Amino acid sequence: MSEKIAIVGSGLIGQNWSMIFAAQGYKVHVFDVDPGQLTRAEQNISRTLTQYEEEGFLRGDSPAAEQTKLVTFTSSLQECLTEAIYVQECVPENLDLKRKVFAQIDQIVSGETVVASSSSCLPASSFTEGLKNRERMLVAHPINPPYFVPLVELVPAPWTKQEALTMARELMEKVGQSPVTLRRESLGFALNRIQYAAINECWNMYQSGLLSAEDIDKVCYDGLGPRYAFIGPLQTMHLNADGIVDYCKRYADGAYNVQKETFKPIPVQYDVETAEKIQAEYNASIPLDKIPDKRKWRDTRLANLAKMKKQLEDK
Repeated sequence: MSEKIAIVGSGLIGQNWSMIFAAQGYKVHVFDVDPGQLTRAEQNISRTLTQYEEEGFLRGDSPAAEQTKLVTFTSSLQECLTEAIYVQECVPENLDLKRKVFAQIDQIVSGETVVASSSSCLPASSFTEGLKNRERMLVAHPINPPYFVPLVELVPAPWTKQEALTMARELMEKVGQSPVTLRRESLGFALNRIQYAAINECWNMYQSGLLSAEDIDKVCYDGLGPRYAFIGPLQTMHLNADGIVDYCKRYADGAYNVQKETFKPIPVQYDVETAEKIQAEYNASIPLDKIPDKRKWRDTRLANLAKMKKQLEDK
């Protein structure tokens, strides 16, 4: 494709986005204020794409070498943004920094360019208000690591035009991501609200002495996790009865009674005392100096899961 994608920020998230777009043939231009970081990003993208090709995880139809050539690096924001159809901002999660960067982007982009932030919690309204191109600005929050976890949360500001949301969603689908569109801004977006609710209950069960940390995790990865890798909670309800209405007729009272007896008032504070006890359990299996190794283990399994799901979809 001759269309240009701009990535502002060359950290790990920016690198992931670059590889995702390059896999579908887009010309990707990556900007960073730190020349040293740009060099590291260039080396890491080349090395990672080659590794994914060797391991069978590479996305797209072209070889790693061709995808690598589609990604260029610059310390000029003007050069990065000029003629880009879409901009993905990937700077650190700092409100003042995002305001500064978006103000700079606003002075350069054309009238048709859609600009999205990788923000994980800051809403677009907090750093786009007052900008002349704010109607085409939104949040496109990826889930780490984006190359293997396809969900992207699209979150509009109150002034974001529907056309910008539609363009972003279509682009995400075209490059193999799985977008969801929130109808309005919401603190925590969608994934974190569900994630925090799950962590709250796990925290409560641990504090009450009901289960060990290992067994709480096992409930998720050997219980809920395999099912939720393919269908969500609402579809689970729908399939576990003769439709979701029948499920509610059968099980709603029981679910309500369980929650009434076991739930603690929300929000739950993740306190250091409890965290220290959980960490003491993990010291045997995942000591702090082994966390980087465990992250690699996790990412490899996520890569294999993504590969398997794609193979199943292709059948």
